[in-house]
Amino acid sequence: MIGLDFQVLLYLFGGVAAMATLAGLIIVRLSSSPPDLSRHETEKYFSDPSKPGSKLPFPSIHDKPTLDLSVIVPSYNEEERLPGMLKETTDFLEDRQKKQPNFTYEVIVVDDGSKDKTTQAGLEYSKKLGVEKVRVLTFHHNRGKGGAIRLGLFSARGKQLLFADADAATRFSDLEKLEKLFKEINKESHGMAIVCGSRAHLQDEAVASRSLFRTFLMHGFHFLVWFLCVRGIRDTQCGFKLLTREAAIRVFSNLHVERWAFDVEMLYIAQCLGVPIGEVAVNWTEIDGSKMVPVFSWLQMGKDILLIRLRYMLGGWRINYKVKAQ
Repeated sequence: MIGLDFQVLLYLFGGVAAMATLAGLIIVRLSSSPPDLSRHETEKYFSDPSKPGSKLPFPSIHDKPTLDLSVIVPSYNEEERLPGMLKETTDFLEDRQKKQPNFTYEVIVVDDGSKDKTTQAGLEYSKKLGVEKVRVLTFHHNRGKGGAIRLGLFSARGKQLLFADADAATRFSDLEKLEKLFKEINKESHGMAIVCGSRAHLQDEAVASRSLFRTFLMHGFHFLVWFLCVRGIRDTQCGFKLLTREAAIRVFSNLHVERWAFDVEMLYIAQCLGVPIGEVAVNWTEIDGSKMVPVFSWLQMGKDILLIRLRYMLGGWRINYKVKAQ
């Protein structure tokens, strides 16, 4: 009897092991493609609204930087919220330029295949400030926030690169907080640094206004991030992050995920590469019109985080440690 039970258990164990191995092989097979760094022909150019019909080529992140700061604004159906964000952003940067005449900047609005007039809203600021300061990169089709940020970064001219959400939920002047820590980290990192804006200090207030179910999902998501991918960063999802050019090249050249969970993979890759990462509390306001559906988005990101870890663990995705700026 004991021998029979042991034999059944052995068969069960073997079956489970075989299924797990098969599942792992399928995941590796389906996820072994390299990161998609391509762009449609139309995404290689931007237009100057003061010169109708103009077609000007974007530079490459592999070129030498010619500006101090590039601000990347991923935008999807943001014709209503984008103008307010651009006003706050450019007012702050123009004021800095008046105080520091040698300071140079650009803002790149990335229209991620919008169905509204997001591109036109961005071009209004290109017309107002000129294409040396504001450019619009319009996608041929929707890629996702991570994909929008990657191509925006790869079209930038700045020594330092910031990405900021189009909804203006984060106060743009908090850039100074990120820059302060950024300088401290960058002194010892040989051109490699990332500083993340963080809303973790607002968590207690947020929990008080959420349902028990949403709070459970939020903590579950944070646990998955900590357990599987990224440790030491309390808020991986805040859309306000500052990077060196070298860090952007190395991290985003390895990035596979182009939608909501891209931040987690980005920081996971950065930690694998030994990129110093800092975190700074920023002012943040809940803005109406979020593109995320809280429950569905958390579940979707949870699934993506699990797949990220499996794909790297099983060898489907590999980090290229030799990527360098040219």
